[in-house]
Amino acid sequence: MSRVLLAFAMLIVFGVIKLPAERAISFQHRQLQFADVVNLDLREKIGQLGFVAALSGFRAMVADFLFIEAHVAWERTEWGRVLFLFRQVTILQPHVPLFWEMAAWHMAWNASAAAMNDPSQSRLALRVKAQRECFALGKDFLERGIKNNPDNPQLYEALARLYREKYNDHAAASECLAKAARLPGAASYDRRFSAYELSYCDGREREAYDRLRALYDEGEKERLPTLIKRLKFLEEKLNVPAGQRILEAEPPHR
Repeated sequence: MSRVLLAFAMLIVFGVIKLPAERAISFQHRQLQFADVVNLDLREKIGQLGFVAALSGFRAMVADFLFIEAHVAWERTEWGRVLFLFRQVTILQPHVPLFWEMAAWHMAWNASAAAMNDPSQSRLALRVKAQRECFALGKDFLERGIKNNPDNPQLYEALARLYREKYNDHAAASECLAKAARLPGAASYDRRFSAYELSYCDGREREAYDRLRALYDEGEKERLPTLIKRLKFLEEKLNVPAGQRILEAEPPHR
């Protein structure tokens, strides 16, 4: 009987917390338009401390609820609402890397694509501007996520993807992957991918070659097709003497 009463009490408490949160979100949503996606800082900060304080020990529960709401908003392409909800989620649970990564993905990939293809905006320059602002929002989420989770390699990997795919910044992508590679639990490919990215940077070909060649010399497990292809490209560009070059093709296994 006591368990039933406890469960009932928890439902009542959650309902009391959930209703104001829903009302606050609904109120914010009515104010948001697509063009407001990048101008929410001041609006969100009003009452933020009181909102978080009111949640007390229910932060994780409410964060999960808001995360689901953000998914629904994404399905409806309500980008201002998506941004608002993910900012609240990451405030409530800053040490959950998934929330930061998902927030960045929605902004830098989904919202940016919507901005670029916005039928209500006829001027290309303004669509490009909105797209770049969405890139910046995604970058900001990942950078703040890393500050709150400095030992998480996946966030560095996500930031590297953003630099590579949205900014065409191979040097920054290489640096992020190198940082990821030094962390506990990093993927074995982080070090290799860091060298790949560096091989696309003008003026850093020698450094990239040395890193790729060192990986190649570690043995067969590192001699993957992309690594060999990038090495051959750098050998040509750096005029590496024929006797120092890698084999054109690996001998067949026996």
